[in-house]
Amino acid sequence: MKTVLITGGASGLGEALALHYAKQGCEVCIADLNSERGHKVVDSITKAGGAAFFLPCDITNEADIETLKQQLQSRWQKVDVLVNNAGVATGGALEFEDIEQWQWVININVLGMVRMCRAFVPLMKQHGGGKIVNIASQAGITPAPLMGSYNASKAAVVSFSETMHLELTHDNIHVSVACPGFFSTNLDESLRSKQPGVAKLVSKMLHTYSDITAAQVAEAIYQDSENLKFMTITHKDGRIAFRIKRWLPPMRYLAMMKKQLKNFKPRA
Repeated sequence: MKTVLITGGASGLGEALALHYAKQGCEVCIADLNSERGHKVVDSITKAGGAAFFLPCDITNEADIETLKQQLQSRWQKVDVLVNNAGVATGGALEFEDIEQWQWVININVLGMVRMCRAFVPLMKQHGGGKIVNIASQAGITPAPLMGSYNASKAAVVSFSETMHLELTHDNIHVSVACPGFFSTNLDESLRSKQPGVAKLVSKMLHTYSDITAAQVAEAIYQDSENLKFMTITHKDGRIAFRIKRWLPPMRYLAMMKKQLKNFKPRA
């Protein structure tokens, strides 16, 4: 039975990924701060005949991660798949995003992922390989205004993933990155923004502008990882936008985006 460790697996996309991996016959460890939600996901999996358990972990705390590693080493022979899903959201124009907000989102979205990889990559190397799935965002490849710190954090995830993909290839560790667009999830619960109207705008975009579900996003990410693809762009519009960005000269692309986004602003 394959073993899968998912950070932030107690809700949203993490929950959908946990359910999907369990359906494929994997044993899933849900590592999260929210024990109540985590145990509910475990119950859902076990009631469906799957195998899962919950372990608390704060990915900003190296002692927590070390404890998680020790607990898993005592339970599993190896970690086959690490899904770095835990993350938070931020929003607002430059003048509304103070340094504390930047540090908060980067510490979780980027450095949390780095801490997890530093802890678990050596174990994968010892046991002959594995897979790492890093959850970024469409915002990391085709950024929009009013999301400076979030965009930068997710762009860093994409760059880190590409680096690790190259760095770990000779260790039989396949690293992939997922860049989902907006879909209905609870990401807005973590949103930090000091700009009036941004929270409402983000919530509307999450719950209104997409007909793709968390389960569909999870399935696409799983399939691409299993097929050893590097990047998963889950939304058709996102794939088109990314192709256009790559094909057009930079200034032409930016001019097109400025025209499209000229009325993009929150209502207080």
